[in-house]
Amino acid sequence: MRRYGMPLRRTMAVTAGLVLVLSAAACGGDEETPGTGGTEAARGSTLIFASSADPAILDPAFHSDGESSRVTNQIFETLVATEEGGTDVVAGLAESWEVSEDARTYTFKLRQGVKFHDGEPFNAAAVCANFERWYNFTGLAQSDSVSYYWVTVFRGFAKNEADTLGKSLYGGCTAKDDGTVELKLTEPSAVVLSALTLSSFGIASPKALKDYKADEVSGTAESPQFTGTFGTEHPVGTGPFKFGSWTRGDKLELVRNDEYWGEKAKLSKIIFQPIEKAADRAQALRAGSVHAFDYADPADLESLKSAGAQVLERAPFNMGYLGFSQRTDIMKNQKIRQAIAHAINRENVVKTKYAAGAKVANAFMPDSLWSYSEDFTKYDYNVDKAKQLIAESGVSNPTLEFCYPSGVSRAYMVDPAGNFQLMKADLEAAGFKVTPKTSPWSPDYLNSTQAGDCPLFLLGWNGDFGDPDNFLGTFFQSFSNQWSFRNEEIFKTLSDAEKEPDQAKREALYKQANTLIADFVPGVPYAQSPSFSAAAKNVQGWVPSPVLNDKLASISLN
Repeated sequence: MRRYGMPLRRTMAVTAGLVLVLSAAACGGDEETPGTGGTEAARGSTLIFASSADPAILDPAFHSDGESSRVTNQIFETLVATEEGGTDVVAGLAESWEVSEDARTYTFKLRQGVKFHDGEPFNAAAVCANFERWYNFTGLAQSDSVSYYWVTVFRGFAKNEADTLGKSLYGGCTAKDDGTVELKLTEPSAVVLSALTLSSFGIASPKALKDYKADEVSGTAESPQFTGTFGTEHPVGTGPFKFGSWTRGDKLELVRNDEYWGEKAKLSKIIFQPIEKAADRAQALRAGSVHAFDYADPADLESLKSAGAQVLERAPFNMGYLGFSQRTDIMKNQKIRQAIAHAINRENVVKTKYAAGAKVANAFMPDSLWSYSEDFTKYDYNVDKAKQLIAESGVSNPTLEFCYPSGVSRAYMVDPAGNFQLMKADLEAAGFKVTPKTSPWSPDYLNSTQAGDCPLFLLGWNGDFGDPDNFLGTFFQSFSNQWSFRNEEIFKTLSDAEKEPDQAKREALYKQANTLIADFVPGVPYAQSPSFSAAAKNVQGWVPSPVLNDKLASISLN
């Protein structure tokens, strides 16, 4: 998440977005009117999808948010993919693969006859060119706020430029022949195959990457500027849809790739229209202005059903958390972190702000994931205990800058402002002074939290693949600016778990890691929840993915 999430994760003016989407539908010509049967000739033409925000960037290597990956999942493809509606690894651009006994060599057999959207051939050399590109990022591109998933999975680069980066897991890529890729690792990894299903490892046309200057990144880690046009005007992959056009705040269009190697998309075009608030997205669907949207507010579900819309439940594979950045002295104080954990009435937040099926999260991983246990320290809601810990902390009149985003809605955080208000009241009741700070999800909020600039912040994670490493490892396996702490025991335990090929031993290591994390209190997990999508009655074939890898090529309008 994606972060996000994640962590699959960004925004536009609400009123303007709604007006624009209504206008797009009204001016659709012979395109099918959302929510109706449409004309026979128009069926299967254009899907209008109401997103919660604009994508951050359309270069997979440089995004980690859900709205970006939703779009790039249609344009780019990965070597391996996740099964439709599940988390198992299935073939992608690679038809098959083999893993060496020491889990350090992965050999992929590639599909033949595949071409990029610019006509360039997809082959082993192209795959290796992508891996070498990621490995050789320099300057700002090495920041985990820019190349988040490479840093998370492969840890480092050819020449690390920051002491927060580790030795790279990437050990080289060899094109054995046009159809065979050998990927070498510098040490064993039991999770790389699953990690390669991430949209951030989508394979791009090497020619387009060069022609459109994909690696030109300036600005700062908090506010990167992509001066090349690959990620904004010329994203070129092998997927069932090609980039059409993008006007930020208005619409992003994808068109069917009629030269696609596999089953062609049933739709001729997808329009992504940003509408910030879930309530406005629901109203647009009820009004027949859009065909579908994600992250429906649970409060809108019954009215959507009454209006004849379909409500689709996405299986819960997420958790929302209150994060602490230990760049600030107050968050380095463990007593303060413990006090915050006891001050938050998590059950009230879940009961008040989440739909049926949501529950309190006690760990930084969903309870459906293997190796989950609750044999660790719990922080029950206890105002008196929180006050006692504040007194023991030595911090008088503790003040917390509390960051929360606008322009976003996620299953783990449907109403960020509402969550903030409830938690603010809890913290103040325990004796904290709270200073609110809100900013748009994209790019401001994500950049500031990833850079560690928010002492106290709301965030969450929807799992990207079915392995504990994608939760605990993503968050805490090594130093990251978001959390800004060093705990070598946690780091080593999670590193050992990633390398361990024996499943039972891996499970024990992740249980140990959960215990260490709970004692250290780097943040407060508070909710895990199913999410809901909604679609017009004529939308067929949409299968929501628990890891947000939705493939919209299977959708038809009937």
